[in-house]
Amino acid sequence: MVNWKNFWTKKTLLGLGLGQLLSLLITSTGFSSSALANQGINAPTSQSFLNYVLLAVVYGGIMLYRKQPLKAKWYYYALLGLIDVEGNFLVVKAYQYTSITSVMLLDCWTIPCVLFLTWFFLKTKYRLKKFVGVVICVVGLVIVVFSDVHAADRSSGSNPIKGDLLVIAGATLYGVSNVSEEYFVKSADRVELMAFLGIFGAIFSAIQISILERDELKSIHWSSGATFPFIGFSLAMFVFYSGVPVLLKISGSTMLNLSLLTSDMWAVFIRIFAYHEKVDWMYYVAFAAVAVGLIVYSGGDRSDKNAGEVADESKQFDEEAGTGRPDQHNKVGSSRSGDSRRQDVASGSVV
Repeated sequence: MVNWKNFWTKKTLLGLGLGQLLSLLITSTGFSSSALANQGINAPTSQSFLNYVLLAVVYGGIMLYRKQPLKAKWYYYALLGLIDVEGNFLVVKAYQYTSITSVMLLDCWTIPCVLFLTWFFLKTKYRLKKFVGVVICVVGLVIVVFSDVHAADRSSGSNPIKGDLLVIAGATLYGVSNVSEEYFVKSADRVELMAFLGIFGAIFSAIQISILERDELKSIHWSSGATFPFIGFSLAMFVFYSGVPVLLKISGSTMLNLSLLTSDMWAVFIRIFAYHEKVDWMYYVAFAAVAVGLIVYSGGDRSDKNAGEVADESKQFDEEAGTGRPDQHNKVGSSRSGDSRRQDVASGSVV
């Protein structure tokens, strides 16, 4: 029999609520991208560039103010920045070659990637309840996809195989990025992570823009119809990126990706109430399925017992980062941020 008092913990409710807030932010970026596409603007890397700049300025400023030593080597963050930029680019690029149905379905590949990576690298052990929740969520998304399938959508796309491979590659990079962020959040520091992700994300984006999107930017007529969605996209992404590490600390990267499955369904509800569009009844079934899956996955979590595990994980991270013992941190260099999101990975913990 379910103990509802233990099931509806503060951690569970906070994780569910924050997950849906992040999902709504992703939905808003989708509407912004649609508005830009209607203006004939196709510059995905340029859209993300301002977000990275905001992360670098805001969190970098906090780092400089604190003047604390780094908890990880800078090149770890450089690699993470490159992975994040290219993951975004590959998935957006896939829309040019395959159908939106294929992109939605194959983007779920992130979830098994995250499950495997957290199990293999972070030593996370999943109960059967967690897998049941994942399956229910994925079934819900599959219902959404196939309720919207029609002949025109299936036949669209100039090169479906190439597009599908791009989605799978991008989803794999998403998984690597999410698990890496979870590790840094729990072993290093949130502000440090966001600052360096912004710095290196901006650098790699700028390089990619100069190579691939330079002509596209020159051709854009910067009217209010193009400027407002562009800025709105960047602000929404900034808030999204700022909130992701908080959810990663509370519930982990698997919960993050499961929560984002509802973004397409929130978009449907916005179209229903804002634009008075009619949708298939299967959308409601799908939304309910994902909601149930999220509750099953996150319900009943207890607070982690980190007492003796914090030191072990921090020591392991320091050795990998080359910082060694705590007394060696003074030699590492400047800037490290401290935030409530910091928590050590409990090696072998059951979630």
